[in-house]
Amino acid sequence: MHTHKPSILPSQSLSGIGLLFCGLLLVLATGCTGPGVREGSPVFYPPLPNPPRIQHLRSFTALKDLGGGGGFAEFVLGKESNEALINKPYGVAMHNGKIYAVDTRGPGYVVLDLTEKKRVMVHGSGGGRMKKPINITIDKDGNKYVTDTGRGQVLKYDQNDRFVQAYGTEGQFKPGDVVLVDDRMYVSDLKNHLIQVLDKNSGKLLFKMATPDSKEGVVQFPTNMAAYGDSLYVSDTGNFKISKYNLDGKYIHSLGNVGSALGKFARPKGIALDRDGRMYVVDAAFENVQIFNKDGKLLLFFGGPGDSPEHINLPTDIHIDYDNVQYFQQYAAPGFKLEYVIIVASQFGVNKLNIFGFGQMQGMDYSTAQ
Repeated sequence: MHTHKPSILPSQSLSGIGLLFCGLLLVLATGCTGPGVREGSPVFYPPLPNPPRIQHLRSFTALKDLGGGGGFAEFVLGKESNEALINKPYGVAMHNGKIYAVDTRGPGYVVLDLTEKKRVMVHGSGGGRMKKPINITIDKDGNKYVTDTGRGQVLKYDQNDRFVQAYGTEGQFKPGDVVLVDDRMYVSDLKNHLIQVLDKNSGKLLFKMATPDSKEGVVQFPTNMAAYGDSLYVSDTGNFKISKYNLDGKYIHSLGNVGSALGKFARPKGIALDRDGRMYVVDAAFENVQIFNKDGKLLLFFGGPGDSPEHINLPTDIHIDYDNVQYFQQYAAPGFKLEYVIIVASQFGVNKLNIFGFGQMQGMDYSTAQ
């Protein structure tokens, strides 16, 4: 990604340029001010003729999207349907050819099987019935961990979506997100404004971090989290920033603050890091995704509100996936080779689940990219 900013952007607020997000480059070497793509053309960030890094690939909203062209077979019912795939998504993840999205109005999580071309809705039953699920994390074995704010627990389901166990005693927390690192389970607590760390097997509380009485690194409404290396990143929504800690709870530093300028936040939520340490942060108020390098420098943003396929509306969560690229390469523009896919969930608008791809265009010079 280029690092030189066009002269038009530093004096603009995000709210003032919201309608220009489609294809608008934050880090152009020139002063491009428009989307740079024709209607019907692939949507790239940055736009051609600059070397693109991200392409919008697909949107999933209705049943017909599972069976619509480009390599997906006709939906198993034999007739395209406008029935919604999901009502109001929040958390999203992917594993083994399936997209998992939490439906807060389901209540439960939706499984979009890209191999079988079908949708399954999981509500849970008996002791595993969901009340108000928010987020989902999947381990390497395919077990799902769902935060349920209605129950005040984290619920575990196995590879076949059968309920296994619940974490959290009555009144212990209001879980917003869950991150797994080895045998530890990190749970963001929206009620007590801190992070609780549990033993993944027994559910026993090991310690708390980012507590209100901490000298530094205090959080307000920690909504989403991500782990990278030996660090935990927390979307500190109430304080308009991303806070970084080591895995034992020591505060390291924060990124961002409240504001409407580029690189600032209004309502940060979903957060994800790629293998090179680039950080993707969803802002539900700006309705975009901002990308930062390891040093916290803003590289690029994409998304924006609207009804076009690439637009996101009240986005919540983001997921980066390297293992299922083969399901989406067919939607990439000729010559654009995907390295990983980016899934963004939106609670409103016509596009509930948007798929973007990060990659490179063959024959273009990326020697100065970050």
